[in-house]
Amino acid sequence: MSKNNKNFYLYFIIIIGLLMLTVWIGTLHVQSTGYTKGQFVDQLDNNEVAMVNICPNKETPTGSLEVTLKDGQELTLYVTDVTEMEALVRSYGIDPRVEDVPQESWFLNSILPILIVVVVCVFFFVMMNAQNAGGGGGKMMNFGRSRARLTMGGENTIKLDGVAGLKEEKEELEEIVEFLKEPAKFTKVGARIPKGILLEGAPGTGKTLLAKAIAGEANVPFFSISGSDFVEMFVGVGASRVRDMFAEAKRHSPCIIFIDEIDAVARRRGTGMGGGHDEREQTLNQLLVEMDGFGVNEGIIVMAATNRVDILDPAILRPGRFDRKITVAHPDVRGREEILKVHAANKPLGDDVDLAQIAQTTAGFTGADLENLLNEAAINAAMDKRVFIRQDDIKKAFVKVGIGTEKKSRIISDKEKKITAYHEAGHAILFHVLPDVGPVYTVSIIPTGLGAAGYTMPLPERDDMFMTRGRMLQDIMVSLGGRIAEEIIFDDVTTGAMSDIKKATKVARRMVTRYGMSQNIGIINYDDDDDEVFIGRDLAHAKSHSEEVSGQIDREVKAIIDDCYQKAKNIILEQSSILHKCAQLLLEKEKIGRDEFEALFDKEYPQPEDSTLSMA
Repeated sequence: MSKNNKNFYLYFIIIIGLLMLTVWIGTLHVQSTGYTKGQFVDQLDNNEVAMVNICPNKETPTGSLEVTLKDGQELTLYVTDVTEMEALVRSYGIDPRVEDVPQESWFLNSILPILIVVVVCVFFFVMMNAQNAGGGGGKMMNFGRSRARLTMGGENTIKLDGVAGLKEEKEELEEIVEFLKEPAKFTKVGARIPKGILLEGAPGTGKTLLAKAIAGEANVPFFSISGSDFVEMFVGVGASRVRDMFAEAKRHSPCIIFIDEIDAVARRRGTGMGGGHDEREQTLNQLLVEMDGFGVNEGIIVMAATNRVDILDPAILRPGRFDRKITVAHPDVRGREEILKVHAANKPLGDDVDLAQIAQTTAGFTGADLENLLNEAAINAAMDKRVFIRQDDIKKAFVKVGIGTEKKSRIISDKEKKITAYHEAGHAILFHVLPDVGPVYTVSIIPTGLGAAGYTMPLPERDDMFMTRGRMLQDIMVSLGGRIAEEIIFDDVTTGAMSDIKKATKVARRMVTRYGMSQNIGIINYDDDDDEVFIGRDLAHAKSHSEEVSGQIDREVKAIIDDCYQKAKNIILEQSSILHKCAQLLLEKEKIGRDEFEALFDKEYPQPEDSTLSMA
């Protein structure tokens, strides 16, 4: 709950409390005193009453008697008929004093209730305006206003120098910075400012950071908003917010509007089940008009980020709207080292920390992954009560980020440990022997948080731009290594290879249907767009091949799996001595590193007495 909401509810409770207190005080005079008519008559009989003051109410004949006794005691008696009581008092020879009937107050009865209502209404109006002005989440009276957050040029401290690992992307965006700083230099030769720049790439690659750096480098106002902020349950709200955002941007031009996760509002039209009057489609239509319609938005550059450019509407991708599409890719080894240096700048590192080696072993990591890696390493150091980070902390963090937290306290039977040891040894041998998939980084039979009984982590030493057919076949062989080792040693199999089989089947099917790597079917794409996310298009989707071809695809996938299975089995049988050595070492230590594993190929370990262990 925001601070404005808390203040609003506090004031509301105070007002209700004051009104209830006023009503309670007003009812105090009608509360019973415990003094009865019978007691009053007895006092009259005993000649104890000195004076009586009769006070009639405006609801006559009700009223009250203020009785003063001869001993000085004062009592109040509420009666239903003051006329009767006056006659009673006079019959005892006492001349009572009768007060006038109270007159109704015109102010209290007419003006005060209206005044209270007006004050309460004004209070609510002021509180709601204050809440809207403060940027609170509950804009009950302001749905159509833009929710974009404005950062003025001097407030943005992020510069392009602070963005590491994106050299080519920064060079491509430097032209935008120059245009914002010196637009006349470009307009003289007839160049126009780009209307929009679309940053596409995997999550965590630095798209949002790059947009902030461009605004900070150009020293211009920066409007930032998420695509989901436009979409509401009320029809027309999203389009109104788009209009308001561009109107506000015109008042601060030149400026940059950054829409994060634009796929939330700019998905392809006509693909849902709601028809053409969908609120999201109206919002997209307004965005298309504002970016390149009849209106003129001079000095406004729209930057957007998404990791699903394939589902965006074609109208928003055309030149004149998003003129440039910049792919923010995963950093290479040099970029990863630069990113690690940036994130390690405020962290004390030990002498044994080698950032270049870490960059080499983290192929496929994004900038966010690398930041998380060093953060986990810093947490490990703090838990060990050290004030600096060691290389071992980073290794532990690497396993935690890549595989999951190890469950060392989990109780595992000796039989399950033996099965896991041979299973992981089968994977590790293929990683080591096959040329394109290794080498091995860590082999462990400690259960992890992902539900695995153990893991074998490879160590990619290079950044591959694309996959070859041979590499994909080797990946399938490695995936099947654990199941093969179980079958060879125990003459039985377990369910532990379920995810391995699923991965191998997926790779083989993509080889046949997507990459044209089948020798029998040919170089034809039979992919059915497994990544399709639109219900409307999926309902009307027709298969791109016949049932006969589907059968051929299934047979080809099975042939690839069977061939890889047999080749992998032959390799493991040739390396059976290493299989036993590795399993024995894992049972002793539970986890081994690269050096210990590679030493097994040279070091002789005693063979187990029975090399055909049973599952029992």
